[in-house]
Amino acid sequence: MGCIQSIACNKSRIKRESIVVCDLSATIDHCPTVIEESSPIVLRYKTPYFKASARIVMPPVPRNETWVVGWIQACTHMEFYNTYGNVGMSSWELPQLREGLVRAISDSDGVSYPWYGNTTETVTIVGPTSKPSRFIVSMNDNFYPSVTWAVPVSESNTPLLTNIKRDQSFTTWLVALNTTSREKILLHTIKWRMRVDIAVDPSLPLGSRARLVGRVHQDQPRVLTRMEPIPLNAMGRPNANDAQVLMWRPRRGPPVVVIPPK
Repeated sequence: MGCIQSIACNKSRIKRESIVVCDLSATIDHCPTVIEESSPIVLRYKTPYFKASARIVMPPVPRNETWVVGWIQACTHMEFYNTYGNVGMSSWELPQLREGLVRAISDSDGVSYPWYGNTTETVTIVGPTSKPSRFIVSMNDNFYPSVTWAVPVSESNTPLLTNIKRDQSFTTWLVALNTTSREKILLHTIKWRMRVDIAVDPSLPLGSRARLVGRVHQDQPRVLTRMEPIPLNAMGRPNANDAQVLMWRPRRGPPVVVIPPK
């Protein structure tokens, strides 16, 4: 005997083809990374923003179903090296990703797993709804870190920083998730990358030490024509901020863990 109502068979009536995605946008601001040298302790830099948004038309949601539509993001590659002349370098690393044990690490805010965030990034629709729901989901991301002028494991405050190199890649999914059945409907997949290369002359006065080298503007994100599945470990803990480790790798001697994972 077939289903009289899809809910009675524990199978939602909502399908990929019934969810309409309008005005999908994925961009990186067309501006250079900004370097800040106001502190005698750290150099800071602020990259342009990656921004994604979409207007969604969600079909009526059946009784006893709740759907969340929003953005899930994972880091798929990270190189982040800070060189201190011929003394050595510090590096932020994701050990599981570096060693090839996982393909991606969640980039959630650390609270709203699996979602990137829970303000503009997601919308929740609680059934029953009698007509389609229309809404916008949006997110943005950038880097704004601090890098010490001096060697991070030294008690000396002498500035020795000579170079900062960062190359990080992300996959961002637009997803509809049935919170009851945990059914996922992937709506879009976006790939993007942020690269930073800063040369530093620590002998110069504060305020004039650092300059961007290489590319000034970032490559624009790619919206894939085919859906890419979300790796299971990208849906939950740990997120990238909690999983990352700060290492000191001297030119001579063994590496030192400066900041362990949380």
